[in-house]
Amino acid sequence: MRISLTVNGEERHLEVEPRRTLADALREDCGLTGTHLGCEQGVCGACTVQVDGAAVRSCLMFAVQCDGRAVRTVEDLAAADGTPHPLQAAFAAEHALQCGFCTPGFLMLAAAALEDDPSLAHDPERLRELLTSNLCRCTGYEAIRRAVRRVAEAAPAPGK
Repeated sequence: MRISLTVNGEERHLEVEPRRTLADALREDCGLTGTHLGCEQGVCGACTVQVDGAAVRSCLMFAVQCDGRAVRTVEDLAAADGTPHPLQAAFAAEHALQCGFCTPGFLMLAAAALEDDPSLAHDPERLRELLTSNLCRCTGYEAIRRAVRRVAEAAPAPGK
């Protein structure tokens, strides 16, 4: 099937089999290897990208489902001049990555959540619940929570 989608602001036209996952299309057809494949069952979250602003598991979504939609990958987080996204800078500052395999998925998950609700990090329970939807075998999550909270500090607390 021929599909058209906007990937990181660039319109792409791809020829894909109907069963091809979005993750495979991004990695193999678009050359965007920042989207990692871990479990390929939607459990680990390493493949998380944004589709129309919502965080999705790209290993569970078919590329044809993205026809006419906007997809954002971790490669699009940094500014055009290479300046890291605030989340990327916070992950580095808080030592929120070790092996780095899960990091792109956490970045895309957190970016979508904070864009949707900047006050999220002011609610420790909601933040914990969000971040435990992705798996990390190295960091123990506390550094990841600190990094997301660091970025959200500039956002007003609920009710302000």
